[in-house]
Amino acid sequence: MATEGDAPELKPEGAPKEEEVHLDEDGNPLSKNALKKKLKAEKAAQAKAEKEAAKAAKAAADPKKDKEEEITDPHLFTENRRAAIAQMEKDGGNPYPHKFHVDFRIPDYNTEFEAKTKDGEKMEDKTVSIAGRIVSVRHQGKLYFYDLRGDGAKVQIMSDPTTYESEEGFAQIHKTLKRGDIVGVEGYPGKSRNGQLSIFPTKMTLLSPCLHMLPFAKGDSALGGITNMETRYRQRYLDLIVNNDIRDIFAIRAKIITEIRRYLDDRHFLEVETPMMNMIPGGATAKPFITYHNDLSMDLFLRIAPELYLKMLVIGGLDRVYELGRQFRNEGIDLTHNPEFTTLEFYMAYADYDDLMDMCEELVSGLVKTVTGGYKIKYSPKPGQPEVEIDFTPPFKRISMMDGLEEAMKCKLPSLDDPDCDIKLAKLCREHNLECSPPQTVARLLDTLVGEFLENDIIHPTFVTEHPQIMSPLAKYHRSKPFLTERFELFAAGRELANAYTELNNPVIQYQLFLEQAKAGSAGDDEAMVMDDSFVTALEHALPPTGGFGLGIDRLTMFLSNKNNIKEVLLFPAMKPTDEQMTGLALNAPKKDATNTNMTVVAVDVSQFQGADLTSEETLKSLDAALAGKAFLHGTAPSKDDAELLDKVLAGDAAMIATMANVS
Repeated sequence: MATEGDAPELKPEGAPKEEEVHLDEDGNPLSKNALKKKLKAEKAAQAKAEKEAAKAAKAAADPKKDKEEEITDPHLFTENRRAAIAQMEKDGGNPYPHKFHVDFRIPDYNTEFEAKTKDGEKMEDKTVSIAGRIVSVRHQGKLYFYDLRGDGAKVQIMSDPTTYESEEGFAQIHKTLKRGDIVGVEGYPGKSRNGQLSIFPTKMTLLSPCLHMLPFAKGDSALGGITNMETRYRQRYLDLIVNNDIRDIFAIRAKIITEIRRYLDDRHFLEVETPMMNMIPGGATAKPFITYHNDLSMDLFLRIAPELYLKMLVIGGLDRVYELGRQFRNEGIDLTHNPEFTTLEFYMAYADYDDLMDMCEELVSGLVKTVTGGYKIKYSPKPGQPEVEIDFTPPFKRISMMDGLEEAMKCKLPSLDDPDCDIKLAKLCREHNLECSPPQTVARLLDTLVGEFLENDIIHPTFVTEHPQIMSPLAKYHRSKPFLTERFELFAAGRELANAYTELNNPVIQYQLFLEQAKAGSAGDDEAMVMDDSFVTALEHALPPTGGFGLGIDRLTMFLSNKNNIKEVLLFPAMKPTDEQMTGLALNAPKKDATNTNMTVVAVDVSQFQGADLTSEETLKSLDAALAGKAFLHGTAPSKDDAELLDKVLAGDAAMIATMANVS
């Protein structure tokens, strides 16, 4: 053992050198692989630190070298962009020109010149113009590359100073353009050396600058894009700019509508339009939206269905009519429901529900094949659920509702004319732990059971037929089965797609069914129909035997685009306002004037003034008192009553009228 004064021990010359021992955090020796990884990580960290230091030193030495593209703060980007555009206008430039002539849409440009151009060459004998949005910017030396997108297609801009009209213009335009800008390009068609179709500009024009930093578009790698649902639905324009595949959903939707029109037009149907605002919310069982008509001084209801008007047209002799349009129902928002939605409804004289089932099979299966190329589709019914294959090959399966329900529940259901039918159905719901919100009418209880035991188990398109009359107040009674109707609904993957029936055309029975619905409404069912005497009167003028059909456009689009959220197939779905939006609404609430509704104003009882002498001081004082705190008799806008009373008042003494603050 060496002591403090001992000399160090000398090793013989040529003896093997001891390896340096590296320890981990716990003091244990590192293995060779672990040591390798550690040394590699240390080297990478050192290189990164040196690179960052060099970058910082360079920026400090030349701070003006920072480019706008390198700004990562969206607010700073917007401020800089606004300042640049303001300077451009100050210098005499126009960042928002009125017009730019376009020779080709970008998809048409690609089709036209893909085969006509050769790799590494440009067609300098042909100048064309195109326009679109810049979605990416790259440059190498004096060569600038942009991806230009428009109408669902993309093309490359490959700009060099030798092709451009002037070196000064070349430098200025590339200093100005940013990702997101709308730009017009004039130049030569051609291809890059690697064979990518491009346009080689002789001139580029800023048509509209984008003042905000855009998220990066999603490419073939599926990276980038906007994934936040709130942002996507609230700012659909941004969703469409960045997520290129979103456009395909609405192309599918448009194709569905086009094909429906073609199908019906080819069969001599007439497309019509019926009122959106109605005095009575008829045609379906649903809770309506209420609005107010100032001039008529009355509540109106946004339509929940166009059915009654369309049947009136059939009564009038338009034997085949259809309407594609919006319906409005003041109900919940969920994965399959939106307060406003689009439907097809058509009515065909001298047809019944059997004819309509055949037409439905033909129409729906034809739409699936036209849009997707075949009858089988993949669909995920709910978020997170695996896809299922749905086969729309006709004919579709058919299940009688009551028979199918008894088979699925393995029990005998109470007779529909049983006075205790509702009590017995409620008991069945409780036994199966099913909730039916009050009032627990026979119709609502049956709907709950059908939803659980029939609809949820349907995968392939299936007709559920022969609904009870109590669930179908506008459908015609079955010709051979008591208490049932000639009605069907089409379901697939647990979702309702279509609803149709032989139309009830007996005015006496229709009146009785309206009365039963009115009773349900009085019991608290806010989705029950109301009495519509005008429709009963129309039926008394003879509705021919007629079949009526309804199809949900939104839900069919969901199936054919494989989307399980209805918001995905609506360009601007209903959304709960954000706190910021609520604050803005409060600050910018419109003033109460003739164009606004004011349904909380208590109307004046005008009967006391009808027939009275409005030229007498006593009557004028009564009218003045009645108008206290009000601009008009019935609210915030003049009505016919206001006009009639005004004529009578003006016949009196002007001086006396002037003393009445509210009348004058």
